[in-house]
Amino acid sequence: MSFRLVVQNSMPASASPYRLLDHHGREVAWVNQFLDAQKLRQLSLRSLRIYAFDLLHLARWFETTRHSLGKLNQSLLLEYVRYQLEQQPSPTPQTINHRLCVLRALYRFHYGQEIPGKPHFQRRYTTRSSLGCGRRQTKITTHLRLRQPRRVIVPLSADQVAYFWKGFRTFRDLAIVALMLQDGLRSCEVLQLQLEDLSLSEAHLRVSGKGRKQRVLPLTADTLQVLQNYLHLERPLTNSSALFVSLKGRQRGRPMTAAGLRSLFRHHRLQSRVPQANPHRLRHTFGSDMVRAGISLPALMHLMGHAHIHTTMLYVTIAPQDVWREYARAVEQRIRLSTPDKIS
Repeated sequence: MSFRLVVQNSMPASASPYRLLDHHGREVAWVNQFLDAQKLRQLSLRSLRIYAFDLLHLARWFETTRHSLGKLNQSLLLEYVRYQLEQQPSPTPQTINHRLCVLRALYRFHYGQEIPGKPHFQRRYTTRSSLGCGRRQTKITTHLRLRQPRRVIVPLSADQVAYFWKGFRTFRDLAIVALMLQDGLRSCEVLQLQLEDLSLSEAHLRVSGKGRKQRVLPLTADTLQVLQNYLHLERPLTNSSALFVSLKGRQRGRPMTAAGLRSLFRHHRLQSRVPQANPHRLRHTFGSDMVRAGISLPALMHLMGHAHIHTTMLYVTIAPQDVWREYARAVEQRIRLSTPDKIS
């Protein structure tokens, strides 16, 4: 493919480090101007990266079909969706919907209006306030959007957590897993933690979540202990302000990277033989455990940094074994039927 995505960390702070280049190595202006605008909006580097790859896919489709952004209409939008669905392997509905969302934002950025043409789809939906209360409002959208399967939260079992946990040999790695399992941190939130965010004396942690929204989380005694051991016994002398840094090799003392974290989990999944263990599954396990323990949904919403209560509600869906356990407990509390000794 003639288009490629590069990372230029030498770019000014107001510009996106992700740049789309053509086969001559020249910048693709209609993409990079949009990415720069998102950087000015203070989008995170993670979000910018996702946007950049979505637009790389779009640029390559334009090149293959000889279409362009200026000629885009609702019919071509349908053609773009069909193209993606016919790919092998086919992207998920969530991925396609995100690409469509970015494409619509790109078109508005350059032309100040929605993509022209008669909409092919019209969908009614109802909304309430973010807290799930208030009068329902019926809205109509004409945006093309694929139906996404309902998300099902599948936490790790207690045995899986135990097998995965006992395979770690450094306090740094134990601290990372503890923050995901006992505070529900996302992998990107763990990597963004700074030394100044940690207060050992008060047993709490300041976390910067999605949209740069900050929340303060309590630390359990177990998490506090492994963090103290990591800081006092393992963390190399370094000028880095990042909480978690590399412990060995050429990157020793430098901030831990997303690739390093993925490699860490990949290794321990194989070693522990718990293939489902990944950072987000640990976060799901935390949310599910909190619901089972009886925590209120608003409190869990704050702990997990959710923007909407609907996301937190996903953790209320319980597994069949939980249903049977709750049923047995409820039956015990009901009026018991007396069984006659003999039926005549």
